[in-house]
Amino acid sequence: MTSLSRHKLIQLIEGAIFASSSPLSLIKIKQQLLVDYNVNHQQVIDAIGEIESAYQTRAIHLVEVASGYRFQVVEAIASEIAILFQEKAPKYSRAVLETLALIAYRQPITRGEIEDVRGVSVSSHIIKTLFERDWIKEVGHKEVPGRPALLATTKEFLDYFSLKSLAQLPELMPLSESSINDIKIKGTDIVKEDNTQIRETETSTKRNK
Repeated sequence: MTSLSRHKLIQLIEGAIFASSSPLSLIKIKQQLLVDYNVNHQQVIDAIGEIESAYQTRAIHLVEVASGYRFQVVEAIASEIAILFQEKAPKYSRAVLETLALIAYRQPITRGEIEDVRGVSVSSHIIKTLFERDWIKEVGHKEVPGRPALLATTKEFLDYFSLKSLAQLPELMPLSESSINDIKIKGTDIVKEDNTQIRETETSTKRNK
């Protein structure tokens, strides 16, 4: 294998993360980008650490999300920079955001359990929307009559909201059937983390059925 200077190692990793259209995992960096070089795990970690430090005071940061590493604009200026991009952000109903919040905080959870907490039926359109965004997935079936599917969030959900793991979700008070207002608040907080990429729109319950 070819030896590699520390400077070039940092350049390769920085360039690869910058050029990647999706977060770049540590495994992909080691097994694909650096496959022909004699570089160990700790050297890669140290190089990533140096890149993170170099961008601490810049307009973009190197961040680690569930799927790997990526560069993104710092939150303090993200909304101002968004003015340059004319593409309208998708809008989601309150019902979609409440459903997503329940899945995120109570996973794995069935559709029926979501309905019990929300107090209204969950339309197929809501579930379809979340599946189409790759924010949720089926992780099994609950061993009760009918064996309903158990729903959970995905790595794509974590990546979208710049989270490395579910442990980084905002804290939530203990849930009960009467605490749906807490879920609405926390669901909105998660949306704000994404710098207005999702906005709530009021839709009637009848429309979602």
